Amino acid sequence: MSLDRLVTYLDRMQRAASEICSFLHGIDRDAFLNDLEKQRAIGMNLVLLGEAASRISEEYPEFTVDHPDLPWHALGDFRNRIAQGYVDIELTALWDMAQTSVPDLLSQLDSIRHWRAEGE
Repeated sequence: MSLDRLVTYLDRMQRAASEICSFLHGIDRDAFLNDLEKQRAIGMNLVLLGEAASRISEEYPEFTVDHPDLPWHALGDFRNRIAQGYVDIELTALWDMAQTSVPDLLSQLDSIRHWRAEGE
């Protein structure tokens, strides 16, 4: 499989994570819980993030082995939870994931990009 596709998936993950951080910049939990647009935007970006992570896991398993610190399967599982039960998803779960996991993930993705840019 082409490394171009892997880079595309990583780009999608980074873009979705960046948008989540951007959408939540300057708002607190209560504001999020009362803002349907923010909820949908975060939910959709978590779906996109999880979908790209799942594709990487399926198509590039060696890459996930080389980068075990990223939660590849957890992102895919969370994507499935959202996509299959969106109306039943707990908003606090979206908030918690977006606030705690996504900034760390974005940092990890930046590290991978830096590593790839150096030709490692």
